[in-house]
Amino acid sequence: MTAPSERQPVLYLSHGAPPLADDATWTRQLRDWGCDLPRPRRILIVSAHWEEAPVALSSTTGAPLTYDFWGFPDHYYSVRYDAPSAPSLAHDVERLVGTPGMPVQREESRGLDHGAYVPLKQMYPGADIPVLQMSMPTLDPRTLFELGRRIAPLRDDGTLIIGSGFTTHNLSWFNPAGGADDTPPTASSEFDQWAAETMAAGDVDGLMDFLHKAPAARQAHPRTEHWAPLYVSLGASADDSTTATSVIDGFWYGLSKRSWQLSA
Repeated sequence: MTAPSERQPVLYLSHGAPPLADDATWTRQLRDWGCDLPRPRRILIVSAHWEEAPVALSSTTGAPLTYDFWGFPDHYYSVRYDAPSAPSLAHDVERLVGTPGMPVQREESRGLDHGAYVPLKQMYPGADIPVLQMSMPTLDPRTLFELGRRIAPLRDDGTLIIGSGFTTHNLSWFNPAGGADDTPPTASSEFDQWAAETMAAGDVDGLMDFLHKAPAARQAHPRTEHWAPLYVSLGASADDSTTATSVIDGFWYGLSKRSWQLSA
């Protein structure tokens, strides 16, 4: 195990549903990514599955996981990810993000949701890195970008910032009866290609205006909550000169699982 690194990269990853754990290819990709990253001291994750304003933080006292899904086999509700809580990170986020009259909220009864623990269980299976989850107070791209810029200093003390969403997320395409590697819908592949090219070009303005610039944007994201965590990640890496690296690509039951490392 390597020693924790100080300056950390920023990630945006497609997190998958609970059955991600059954996909040998995707779990290996996430596990390899975790091994290749500099080891963080702590992790701050923003999931598509928590919208709350003003900004709120998950439990720092050890609340159980939040199983925010239904209709799955029983064993998905017994998954554990007992990562240490991160009270010092919560304090730092409060200092950076809170404003007079609008402090950051604490939700001590809320554990990590599946947008957080599902990928982290694959990337850091030892569950030995303190983790804190932060809510999205809005889906507005520019507000989320600014939120990312405000938490960017956390990277310098070894905090890995992760936006956890899905590069395409139209559940009408999701068909478990088909194969995970079946040819995706044209709209999914078109949006994925645009996203890959636009991220590689560092075109933040295009990404901000994706509903007007991207092909099939409304089909790929009937609601934008799974794309929105990208803007927090973009803001947190805004001062870096490096371009985004696509670490994981391909499709899972029609949905793009493309994921990026936004800085070195």
